[in-house]
Amino acid sequence: MSTETSSEVAGFGSAPGDKGLKGGALGLLSSVVIGMASTAPAYSLAASLGLIVVIAGEKSPSIMLIAFIPMYLIAVAYRELNEAEPDCGTTFTWAGRAFGPWMGWLGGWGIIAADVIVMANLAQIAGQYTFELFGLTDLSGSTLWTTVAGVIWIAVMTYICYRGIEISARLQYALLGVELVVLAVFAVIALVKVFAGTAPTGSMVPSIAWLWPDGLGVSDIVDAILIAVFLYWGWDTAVAVNEESDDPGKTPGRAAVLSTLLLLVTYVLVTVATVAFAGTGTTGIGLGNPDNSGDVFAAVGPAVFGDSGVGKLFVILLIISVLTSSAASTQTTILPTARAALSMGAYRAIPERFARIHPKYLTPSYATWAMGGVSVVFYVGLTLISQNVLADSIAAVGLLIAFYYGLTGFACVWYYRKHLQGRNLWTKGVLPGLGGLTLLGAFIEASIGYANPAGGETVVFGIGGVFVIGIGALVLGGVLMLVYSRVNPPFFKGQTLVPGSYDLVLDAEGGPHLGLPDSEERTVIAPDLSNLPPGKDPVDPRP
Repeated sequence: MSTETSSEVAGFGSAPGDKGLKGGALGLLSSVVIGMASTAPAYSLAASLGLIVVIAGEKSPSIMLIAFIPMYLIAVAYRELNEAEPDCGTTFTWAGRAFGPWMGWLGGWGIIAADVIVMANLAQIAGQYTFELFGLTDLSGSTLWTTVAGVIWIAVMTYICYRGIEISARLQYALLGVELVVLAVFAVIALVKVFAGTAPTGSMVPSIAWLWPDGLGVSDIVDAILIAVFLYWGWDTAVAVNEESDDPGKTPGRAAVLSTLLLLVTYVLVTVATVAFAGTGTTGIGLGNPDNSGDVFAAVGPAVFGDSGVGKLFVILLIISVLTSSAASTQTTILPTARAALSMGAYRAIPERFARIHPKYLTPSYATWAMGGVSVVFYVGLTLISQNVLADSIAAVGLLIAFYYGLTGFACVWYYRKHLQGRNLWTKGVLPGLGGLTLLGAFIEASIGYANPAGGETVVFGIGGVFVIGIGALVLGGVLMLVYSRVNPPFFKGQTLVPGSYDLVLDAEGGPHLGLPDSEERTVIAPDLSNLPPGKDPVDPRP
């Protein structure tokens, strides 16, 4: 039992792996919505499509297709691992089972680090578009006021996550709905104008050749894919909320796969429409114009919708869709990070206070507010250092994504290594393994490129800033892991999360509250399992 304060008491779930979260709160549709909203389609396209076009030109749609492949393969790995062990720690728990606590810890750190870094960019976009929505262009261009607005957005979304998963899901329905409708209308109108011959000078008629990357160098393809991977990243939130699903073993995995498929359709359609309408020129609304790379919709949107009353309305809706997209993703970025920290706290991989569950809202209370607080500190810190550092941080996220997604693919193969026959050979072995290898290759190639001083906007001691932020985050995690292994060694000795087993260490005998009043805050604490016998085979059904 925790002894930190009188309000913190040990509480164990009513079933193995139950950490006190609100089970049965999310169905398949809710999970898919959360998975898609986490990727922030409108924001991701606005911020990244221009960067991809600069590298790949009219071949950008092919990059969206190629980047989808490793995402789908890793989504399969998530589905298979989640079916065996629906734990909200996801990569942390699964890599720990497969490779031991040290790799599990690094996997969990990869999730947390990537989410904290991307929060800075999401908050900046949300703050900027808040002012643009009301026509306050001076404030939208002010670093101070966009930072203030971004911090407020982080605080608001942190509070919503704290209040409960169902409130979070309902908000996502509205935000994602507006976003997808506006993107669909944008794409349709753009393509209609292209084929009708009323698009601006520089437009191009779409070609099937756009779906194949011939003529691009390997380095260019890898760089573009890593940016596109960032666009797809986030669907794993659908799995991170698995313990709150109506069917923890099935629904989250299906939602992850469906999310990636729906994202593929969205991204390819919008990319083809945008490239066709605006072209790849370096002037005007051309996507090769550096002035448009930071936000392609701000440049192309008014030209697509026109100056009519309805057109102006859709321009406003496009601004709203990017705003709601970044705001929604701010919320859904907090969700998986808090739950990864909850799981790590439950297994004593980090301080036990992270395993606190609010008695009424059934959310990871301490972990949620900690995520919001750390995100604010990181965002303000980067902003004070340099806007260029903030820009480089978004590319650095790609390295962290490749790391923990790739690790999940390899964990799936090793986890099921003794059972790779028939269908399992493909779904649990070949496909996840190929996904892991693809992302490992991208990680290595991109790391080499980003280490070059010309690989980003900043240089630190002669090394590219993107490399320093991305690899530096992983090195920092390694240092923190070594320090904490000295402070609290049971987890790192395999006593709380047992490699080769999927037995969870959360004691179920006392029931969900151990007879304690509902008003008391609970902390999930893992008992000492020094003498735990060998666990069950991961493919055996749960008792």
